[in-house]
Amino acid sequence: MMGSNLETRSFLDEIRNFDKNCYFDLGHPLLNRMAESFVRAAGIGAVQAVSREAYFVAIESAGLDSNGTQPEMSVDGKKTHRFPNLRGSTNKKSLEAMVKNSGKESLQWGLAAGVYSGLTYGLREARGVHDWKNSAVAGALTGAALALTSDKTSHEQIVQCAITGAAISTAANVLTGIF
Repeated sequence: MMGSNLETRSFLDEIRNFDKNCYFDLGHPLLNRMAESFVRAAGIGAVQAVSREAYFVAIESAGLDSNGTQPEMSVDGKKTHRFPNLRGSTNKKSLEAMVKNSGKESLQWGLAAGVYSGLTYGLREARGVHDWKNSAVAGALTGAALALTSDKTSHEQIVQCAITGAAISTAANVLTGIF
């Protein structure tokens, strides 16, 4: 069986078998599914955040803003910065800010994936069917949970994120059978 010997497995074998293998055994399929979803999405979120931060640092160090134009000036005549601690240099403060922003975003992505995966699994087990209703409820609760991770959360923001999560999740569930 290919990929069964630890010494002969390549990195590509690991990638090909990533969806087939269970990397966590926490004693219950729900916990395993949530943990795997969290880790996968958190990794994606970290990569996305680091690449975005690197882009903004590069643009800012070139003296431009994200639109490719000169940055706006504030009232006191100084440049405004999206992230005040990221200055396009390799100082300790800039690195710490990038790690903090990347960590927060990877946690948000992981939270969203873990909550959604756990809810869809739990609803499928409780109701005995996986349909658009499960997706709508899981999407709404995940959207609300994600909204709560924002710095300044308002009631309207929580409701908007819940509606958006339900709509996206339901659409994905309905379109899965079509495409």
